[in-house]
Amino acid sequence: MKRKSKMTLLCAMALILSLILSLGGCGSAGTAADGQGKEEGPIIIGHNASLTGTGARFGLAEVNALDMYVKQVNEGGGILGRQLKVIHYDNKGDQAEAVNICTRLIGEGIIAMIGPSQSGNAIACAAICEEKKVPLITTTGTNELLTVPKGQDKALEYAFRVCFIDPYQGSVAATFAYEDLGGRKAAILTDVGSDYSTYLGKYFTGTFEALGGSIVAHESFRSEELEYKAQLAKIKESGADILYLPSTHTQGALAMKQARELGMTCEFIGCDNWPTQELMEIAGSAAQGAYLVNSASMEDPLLADFVKQYRETYKEDPVMPNPAFALDAIMVLKAAIEDLGNTNTEEVANWMANAKDVRVLTGVFTNDPATHNPIGKNAVIEQVSGDGFAYVKTVSAAQ
Repeated sequence: MKRKSKMTLLCAMALILSLILSLGGCGSAGTAADGQGKEEGPIIIGHNASLTGTGARFGLAEVNALDMYVKQVNEGGGILGRQLKVIHYDNKGDQAEAVNICTRLIGEGIIAMIGPSQSGNAIACAAICEEKKVPLITTTGTNELLTVPKGQDKALEYAFRVCFIDPYQGSVAATFAYEDLGGRKAAILTDVGSDYSTYLGKYFTGTFEALGGSIVAHESFRSEELEYKAQLAKIKESGADILYLPSTHTQGALAMKQARELGMTCEFIGCDNWPTQELMEIAGSAAQGAYLVNSASMEDPLLADFVKQYRETYKEDPVMPNPAFALDAIMVLKAAIEDLGNTNTEEVANWMANAKDVRVLTGVFTNDPATHNPIGKNAVIEQVSGDGFAYVKTVSAAQ
């Protein structure tokens, strides 16, 4: 009986040990790096994007660009002799869903995550990626708190971006309004339900006033509202010659249309959420001549080959800047893995933190290790013209 009990105990212990090993219990303290250092099988990158809802056009353009790039890389032999794989999941533009997808992707063994593109969603995911030691690279998450949370004096180790930040975009818009358009009295209409919108309004104000201009009206609305005539009537009375609209393309289009219906003649300036066909479809003639700050332009010579290939592959134009920045992100990751010779997530994050002059689609990527913001990221000014967005100028500045 004693011998049988001993054998039963040994079998039970073996079974328990087997279960522990199958769950990764003997790995790296339960972080997502447990299975990510394996130098076999495909290299898996997660893509957390809005593929349905208001941000779908941007998210789907990222999917197209990434799939096109992955095919090209794999046909060329992959990375370190391994195939590259990107897993796309739809966060529907919802923060809770973005967090769920982040956790799911990490569980599927990704070595990094591209996205989310919306700042609020990316901020929510950054905490998870920090805990699990998985690099997060947002394409267009411009809120500065994503990489350096409020109350902290240094950047999160695993949060990165390939776009400029809100203070820079707001400043570019204000400088263009004052110096290029000759505006001296500006009004702002912001969405109080959006950190993106309110922060851009704040930074536009600071720069415009520092240049010598005046903010003569600052009105707001809530995200679900589609009627702004009461706010626009007050702006009209203020005598503003510039109306800054840091909003979604739908909100911006409706605001411009309603402003022109009220007889307003001021210049409109928008943001990098605007460049979609829907903006012109909704606003109609009211959008013609409006300006916007963007991160990339299809007319940029650096993007000519990419735009040509995208059009040939998908029979449509890429919705800028998201697909270009998705490629910037995956190109940085490819450079890191090839230079390191492995896919260890901690080493990849450290490499990215100190990245300098890495060749990417939109130029070069140099990361500020203190803030994890790219240094010297260009902005472009575009103008709604006909059924497209005409390139006006490039604004170069170190952030």
